[in-house]
This record gives sequence, C-alpha cells and structure tokens, in this order.
Amino acid sequence: MNYIGEIALILFATTIAGAMSQRIGIPSVIGQLLVGILLGPALLNWIRSGELLTAGAEIGVIILMFMAGLESDLKLLKKYFKPAISVATLGVILPMICFYFYGIVMHQNFERAIFWGVVFAATSVSISVEVLREFGKLNTKEGATILGAAVVDDIMAVLILSIFVSMFSSGSRGEPNLGLSILEQLAYFVMVYVVIRWVAPILIRLFERLPVPQSVPIMSLIICLGMAYIADLTGLSAVIGAFFAGIAVAQTNARHEVETNISPIGYAFFVPIFFVSIGVEMRFDHFWSNILLILGMTIVAVLSKLIGGGLGAKLLGFSFNSAYVVGAGMVSRGEMALIIAQIGYQAKLLAPELYSELIVVIILSTVIAPLLLKHAIARLE
Repeated sequence: MNYIGEIALILFATTIAGAMSQRIGIPSVIGQLLVGILLGPALLNWIRSGELLTAGAEIGVIILMFMAGLESDLKLLKKYFKPAISVATLGVILPMICFYFYGIVMHQNFERAIFWGVVFAATSVSISVEVLREFGKLNTKEGATILGAAVVDDIMAVLILSIFVSMFSSGSRGEPNLGLSILEQLAYFVMVYVVIRWVAPILIRLFERLPVPQSVPIMSLIICLGMAYIADLTGLSAVIGAFFAGIAVAQTNARHEVETNISPIGYAFFVPIFFVSIGVEMRFDHFWSNILLILGMTIVAVLSKLIGGGLGAKLLGFSFNSAYVVGAGMVSRGEMALIIAQIGYQAKLLAPELYSELIVVIILSTVIAPLLLKHAIARLE
C-alpha cells in the first residue's frame, strides 16, 4: 500500500509547489517538475519510478492532450497548418544537423552522432500546452501553430526513428517495416477523419440517451483512450490520438459537459503525477564529472529547437515575437525524447556510458521550456 502514501505526497507537494510558483511569477508546471526532482532518486529518494507512477503519468499526459484538443479551435488549426509544417520541418532538421556536428566534436561515431540528432529532433508539447492554457494563449495563432507542428513533428520523428533503427540497429529489436509503418499511420489519419466527422457524434448521441449518470463523459473517455491506444499501435505517440479525440468530441454538443466533468479528474489527480514522473527520471550520478558535456548538449537542445521552430514561423509571415513564442513552445522534449532515447539504447545506437547524461539533458530542456515560453508570451503581450 506504499503507493497510496506516494500519491498523497505527490498531490500535496504539487499543489503547494504550483501555488508557490504562481506566487513568484513562474508557470506552475515548473514547481511540479521540481517536486519530482526533489522527491525522486536525485535528492530525497522518497518516490521511485514504477508501474503505478508510469501508468498514472501516461493517463495524465493523455488527459492533458485530450483537454487541449477539446479546447482547440479546429478552424484555427486548419488555418495555421501550413506554418505548422514549416515549423515542424525546420524544428527537426536544425537539431539533427547541430547534434550531428556536436556528436562528432564529442568523439561519437557516425551512427551515434546522428542518433543524438534523432533524439533531440522530437518535441513534446504537453508541457507547453499547460503553459499556453495558463496564460490564455491556447486558442491563438501561436497556440494553433504549436499544436499543429507537434502532430507533424511526431510523424516525422517516428519515420526518422524507423529508418535509423532499421539501418543501423545492432540490438535485439526486430527491424521495423518502414513501408508498413507509413501505411498504418496513413490509415490512422483516415480513421481520425472518420471519427471526427461521423463516429464521435453518433456515439455521443447514443450515450446521451442512456439512463446512466455521466454516460457522455464516460463515452468521451472511451474515445480518448481508444484513439490513444490505436495511435500507439501504429507507432505514433498516444498523445496525438488523445489530442484528435479531444477535437472529435469538441465538434459535438457535449463539449461543455465533457470539459466540466473530465477537467477536475485530470488536473486534480493524473496531470500532477505526469509532471512529477518527468522530474523523478533525473539523476545526478555522473552529473558533475560530465557537466561540460551536459551544459553543451542542453544549450544545443534549446537553441536548435528555438531557432528552428521560430525560423519556420518567421518564414511564413509571423512577427518576431510570435515566432519566438512558437519556437519556445517547441523546445520541450519530454516523454517523446525519453521514448526515442530508450529505443536507441536498446538498439545500441547510444553510448551506454552517456545514456544517463542524455536523459538529464532531455529533462533539463523540458524544465527550461516553460520558463522560455513564459518570457516569449510576456514579450508578445
């Protein structure tokens, strides 16, 4: 029953940390991330990563992105889809080039230097979404571009990962069939259109007639978890499925009812667990002995996404400050980079002695991202 005490501790600490963060003028998510570092193995070692924490974190990020989809304006997303492609493309290319050369300078071989770029080409906007919501910027052209770019970025990262694992892997993992992966993902997006256009409205109407309390929110969660699960099966991130599920439900008349009932569940319980789980991954075992490597990688990780994403927006007519917001919103690596790093480690595409340092850099860039985004939003205003 230790996990009961751990959950109580997480909820108490994140609530206090979130309140203190807002009091001193930083995004509350920063306080929640720092709680994970404080309570995890890096410092106090009161909470360790395990099945329960992992499951709670996965549900948390799925609900977070479902709510983002629910609150998103589909017309705005369509309008800024072209800038989103530009942002995602340059936001993938620039980190790959920068990390390749940085890897060569740090005496990595060709495959490992390239794979550093693959890891840091990934973006996870779940934390950026929380900051955008906190500052009321989710339904703006910057917010729509960031969300659209996240979808494109995720597809590109999965395809690049599949190519490199199949070409250079020397691990025990089976080589992925790239052609089959592409077909599966295309089929998934066809399914997304069908769900948004027909399936979700029909299911919501059917469940509205059931004499069961909360039947519509239950159906919306089924759609959310189902689309997240199928996205994961096709090799995409589950959060992309959850995001599209939110968009699908938002097109029905049940949007307000679902938002009113699901939001408290997510933000009171699962979302804090997700943010803490990121901080729990932090380790300081070899931190100081490799401090220059870690600092160098962190600087490259932040600047390559910031400049790549920002330049992609600027080329499509965004002002400097708007492009800065978009670039800052793409900096966070989060769970997507952690997953790619784990796959690369299993496939022997990452040096085992530097794996922990890579994880530290991913987490540092994830912690820096909301601070950078807050600064960018302040400049925009």
